[in-house]
Amino acid sequence: MCTAVKTAILGGGLSGLTLAHILAGRGEDVLVLEAEEAIGGLCRSRTGDGFCFDTGGSHIIFSRDSEVLGFMLSVLGENRAERKRNTKIFYKDRFVKYPFENGLSGLPREDLYLCLSEYIKTLIAAEKGELPPVVSFRDWIYTTFGAGIAECYLMPYNRKIWNYPPEQMSAHWVEGRVPRPPVEDIIRSAIGIETEGYTHQAVFSYPLHGGIEALVRAIAEPVMDRVTCGFGASRIRRTPGGWEITDGTRTVRAGKLISTIPLQNLLPALDGVPAAVREALGALRYNSVCSVFIGVRGEVPPISWLYVPMPETGLFNRVSFPSNFSTAVAPEGCSSVLAEITYNDGDPVTGMKDDEIIGHVISSLESMGLIRKDAVVSSGIARHRFAYVVYDLDYLKNIRTVRDYCREIGIDLVGRFAQFEYLNMDGCIRSVMDYTGWRP
Repeated sequence: MCTAVKTAILGGGLSGLTLAHILAGRGEDVLVLEAEEAIGGLCRSRTGDGFCFDTGGSHIIFSRDSEVLGFMLSVLGENRAERKRNTKIFYKDRFVKYPFENGLSGLPREDLYLCLSEYIKTLIAAEKGELPPVVSFRDWIYTTFGAGIAECYLMPYNRKIWNYPPEQMSAHWVEGRVPRPPVEDIIRSAIGIETEGYTHQAVFSYPLHGGIEALVRAIAEPVMDRVTCGFGASRIRRTPGGWEITDGTRTVRAGKLISTIPLQNLLPALDGVPAAVREALGALRYNSVCSVFIGVRGEVPPISWLYVPMPETGLFNRVSFPSNFSTAVAPEGCSSVLAEITYNDGDPVTGMKDDEIIGHVISSLESMGLIRKDAVVSSGIARHRFAYVVYDLDYLKNIRTVRDYCREIGIDLVGRFAQFEYLNMDGCIRSVMDYTGWRP
């Protein structure tokens, strides 16, 4: 079997399907090739026992980018609920307001003093020009928030979510992504005056039905006849007229090739990749995610999601409560909890059986006072190999080598793991809009 098309898009996740949606809407001849048997990528959702969970960890719909937010909300139409964020950090057996610097008055007094005094010392040192230059992510944390906030929360949490030492991570990506707290807010927070941080996500949306996959399916709906699932590109070859892509039994010929799949899947399918490019690819770091789904009888706390920085609390770094996003994702009289564990090959999580991980999560959630074991009515687990891009100190050098090679041979890279950037959903859609020049 051989199919000819003007543009082939590798990957049927959020980025690939948004590309197809926009390009096909202009009348272009496109075909999406997805290796899995279903679309969605990290934005897939799973239904069972009356519960609906997002398999790639919890996703919510928000953005500072009004064009992207408008696009997402418009395709969802009436299938959405709007919620006010109520997010906490589990710190020393108490629920502290998120972001941490906006919840200082909820800390034990000694910790509150440490965080406030170290922040002020750092602020004074910055004004005097006495702070050392920022090289690593760790440096950025300490010079932005001071040693108190760093050591109480930001360092342990970031070690957990990245599963990589912050002192070995680049700081280039964090400016603009993590807002610097105004000194006035730090002081107000310390004395108990209510302040809000990260206001762009203070109100968020979520699909009423279908989990976050409902967003992907709404984007894909006009182009589903242009999507081929179960097509894993095993070989990609440049031809005089463009590209030839095969999965071993089927072949697609395309004039243009856009990749939204992980670079770690794209480059091995190409012939003749130079050794320096293969070496740079092998040095790019990323994390996997294990999502654990728990359905319970009764209610859960009225929390949107909860950050869990300390390793002794549990393997997971974040716990969310999907039934607080939409009442339709759990049966009547029930609620849902989703715990996310970041890991890499060779970690203890890799060798644990699914039942062991689920058991650990249930026991940990019970010890935190979030659920009761005897109330659990459903459980499940999902793993995604590609979840988070990790910006190590050699990232910029290595990604430049890989991108330059793809540019030279004529493959366009769009989306989270194709660009190898830590993009949220809105960032993925923005990358598509920028690539296509789309405007509302």
